[in-house]
Amino acid sequence: MTNDVRAVLFDFGGVILSSPIEGFLAYEAAAGLPRGFLQSLNVRDPDTNAWACMERGELSEDEFYARFEAEARAQGGTIDAREVLRRLTGRVRPEMVDVLRTLRARYTTVCVTNNMRIGFGTAMASSPELAAEIADVMALFEHVIESCKIGARKPERRFFEHACQAAGIPPVACVFLDDLGMNLKTARAMGMTTIKVTAPAAAIEELERVLGHPIRPV
Repeated sequence: MTNDVRAVLFDFGGVILSSPIEGFLAYEAAAGLPRGFLQSLNVRDPDTNAWACMERGELSEDEFYARFEAEARAQGGTIDAREVLRRLTGRVRPEMVDVLRTLRARYTTVCVTNNMRIGFGTAMASSPELAAEIADVMALFEHVIESCKIGARKPERRFFEHACQAAGIPPVACVFLDDLGMNLKTARAMGMTTIKVTAPAAAIEELERVLGHPIRPV
């Protein structure tokens, strides 16, 4: 579709790693909460709720747990915030990692992730084993932009500005893959080409169309 792309930006959870929403749903089922309850907390006051503040690195771990549980109580639910995070195990998607390895030869690759300083290693890993696997994948990126380290988070414009500055590439020369439409909206408004990831195979096919050449290993 275009030969002007110089960088490919990947969200982590929901793109390289399976979606954290799966962990939310598992916790809700186990705790007897309505389906979608946890996601509803995170879209309420989206710039100032506990999850957003923790992703920007503005809260301590204990402050986050207390505020997140208080937000749940205010909406009629009782949660164990520590257990919620323990459910966010995730699985690395090997097909996406293969594509990442292929792209590195021709494009600047950037991981752009909202995360917290909780768990093992980066990306809120729930075990040392998962943390080690994630670290191996992170090492494949030329740049890794983490919300909790820069004090900004997707979908904030300043997060994407930071990512582009780090890579030294303007938004119009970037393709961005994410599983959340609100994140894609900001990037698209800045001039990026965006791909919503609902299934890895479909996202890879669309990325090939955007780049104008095959990227899957043969």
